[in-house]
Parts: sequence; structure tokens; C-alpha cells
Amino acid sequence: MKKKILVVDDEASLTRLIKANLERTGKYEVMTENHGGNAIACAKQFKPDLIFLDVMMPDMDGDEIATSIEEDPHLSGTPYVFLTAIVRREETEPTGSMIGGHLFLAKPVKTEQLIATIEKLLGP
Repeated sequence: MKKKILVVDDEASLTRLIKANLERTGKYEVMTENHGGNAIACAKQFKPDLIFLDVMMPDMDGDEIATSIEEDPHLSGTPYVFLTAIVRREETEPTGSMIGGHLFLAKPVKTEQLIATIEKLLGP
């Protein structure tokens, strides 16, 4: 069974690229959302196993979305990983580093990093 991954980022080109690269492996079903304000409704409908969440978006930032995920009884157990351009990739671990107790990956993120992080959190 394919793992369901939701990618929330305001950069449509980035979400399309991540979707294409992850789905190419045959292991993942990927849904994308480019408006932070729609992320919770999308997650409730899609029921992802994992959410990749951009930190800085114009309409609703990743921290606000993460809080909503944690407070929602249908989503509270869903792991999420922040994606951020605030730090350089050289400053992070291959499967993510921690900010405030939450896992994050530095953008631009490589497909191998995404897959390694998914497998670290959900298993192979």
C-alpha cells in the first residue's frame, strides 16, 4: 500500500516537482496544496500519513497550520516535517534537523532527503 504524503507550500513549481519525484518511485501517493489556509481541509479529506509543511507562506504560516493539525482530533497523530529556506542545507542532517522539537528540512530539498525522512518517520 502506498504511503500518502501531503505537501503544503506556496510555490506551485516546488510542490509539482516533489509530487512528480515521489510518485515516480511508485511508493507514494502525493497530494499538494499551495494555499496554507486550505491545508487543514485538504489534510482531513486526503488523510495523509505524513505532511511536508512550508514554514513561510503568505496567507497562513506553517506554525499556524501545525498548531491546527495538533489540535484537530482527526489529524493530531499525523507527523509533519517543516520545509524552510531560512537555513542552508549544509546546516542540516540528511534526514532532517530539529527546530523547537520539530523536524525540518532545508530548501531546496533533494528527493533522496524526502524519501529518507519519510522512511525514518513511517518505515520503508
